[in-house]
Amino acid sequence: MTPLQIGILGCIALVLMLLSSMPVALAMGLVGIAGYAIVIKTSAAFSLLQADLFGAFADYGLSVIPLFVFMGQVCFHAGISGRLFNAAYYWLGRLRGGMAMATVGACTVFGAICGSGPATAATMAAVALPEMRKFNYSPALAGGAVAAGGSLGMLIPPSVVFIVYGVLTEQSIGKLFLAGIVPGIVCALLFCVAIYLQCRRNPELGPKAPSSPWRDKFVSLLGISETIALFALVMGGMMAGWFTPTEGAAVGAVGSILLAAMGGTVTWRMLWRAADETMRTTCMVIVIVAGATMFGHFLAVTTIPSELAKLLIGLPIPSFMTMLLILLFFLLAGCFVDALALVFLTIPIIYPVISELGYNPIWFGVMIVLVTQMGVITPPVGVNVYVVAGVDRSIPLQTVFRGSIPFLISLFAATVLLLIFPGLATWLPDRTDASGGQKAAAVLAVLPILPVLLKLLLRNGLRQKKASI
Repeated sequence: MTPLQIGILGCIALVLMLLSSMPVALAMGLVGIAGYAIVIKTSAAFSLLQADLFGAFADYGLSVIPLFVFMGQVCFHAGISGRLFNAAYYWLGRLRGGMAMATVGACTVFGAICGSGPATAATMAAVALPEMRKFNYSPALAGGAVAAGGSLGMLIPPSVVFIVYGVLTEQSIGKLFLAGIVPGIVCALLFCVAIYLQCRRNPELGPKAPSSPWRDKFVSLLGISETIALFALVMGGMMAGWFTPTEGAAVGAVGSILLAAMGGTVTWRMLWRAADETMRTTCMVIVIVAGATMFGHFLAVTTIPSELAKLLIGLPIPSFMTMLLILLFFLLAGCFVDALALVFLTIPIIYPVISELGYNPIWFGVMIVLVTQMGVITPPVGVNVYVVAGVDRSIPLQTVFRGSIPFLISLFAATVLLLIFPGLATWLPDRTDASGGQKAAAVLAVLPILPVLLKLLLRNGLRQKKASI
């Protein structure tokens, strides 16, 4: 058999292994090593196994993963998610569907320090669903808002999917992070529009909550100011070139501990739990990286990526139609395969096609995350939906899936917008190469001072009020 035929058989074997529920890392590693041994020779395959395993765990670029994961875990165990939801509730609760909008807003901010869609969904489900139940929110709207809002953790930096995509394609992780900011905000706004339209059509879906005094609204901002400041420091520092993404992750990890200390929630038990979850998540991701690397080396010697690139480029259709076919494939595959696993499996094959077609790889990375984001809220493998139904067993699984449909339409609209206006993803990363980017970054990095000033102003105002009484 030719190397190309062996490669095709290897891909079929990989699909069968995945359908049998074999772990992704093990399936890719076995196919990669066995295929490499058949195409080249056995001794070379074992040398490849040793090199790829060591290389994955020793890769300095991958050290960004445990640092950002640890930052999110510390913030989660410090109770920051509850304060984020409360602040959003004070400002949006009085609107129809306001608590669902508050959930989306809290997911957006929490996603900026978490980096994982399912983790964001699980956290906000525990916080927001009981509150929405108190105000007789529709279970479908409540569950759908949490599941869809949690998916924003995949797009808002720091995103683990962006990190993996950047490692596989050798693109700047910092630029990928910046590219996800504007599309993430657009998705959050579209989610809020979907909630507003549903509640306008049927006000019973999301009743209004009592209006909050302005003083309580501004005081609630204290609960989120440090979180936003931490995000601004990390992203602003990377934009300004003050530190690399890995160094920025270290700054964020230390900053999360300081935030927890300021809130009085730092304990050895909390730090141990955060470190334990970080270790589990990191090992899972890096082992998958090692397996994907082995599989990628196997594909390289079978010439499948180059042959596929020639095939797609040679099709008698415009390049944008080829791109639509690729995005449609990712959309359908995302309904059956986890987003992270899908990126590992397909990027080594698809990326050469994108390079030959001349598309911006940063923009394509955002598009991949956006379309796979739909997969986490669609059957049969809607991970976020299963997470929400698992956290709150009073809401049936099919109810959460039904409630996710309007948000799925919003994600589709965001994808169309990004296709028509690619600058939504590329504008901010491009600014980092210009002189204006340094000024914008400096403004972002100065934002950590604002929470301190806000606290001083509020405390001074409260003291004056007490003195006057």
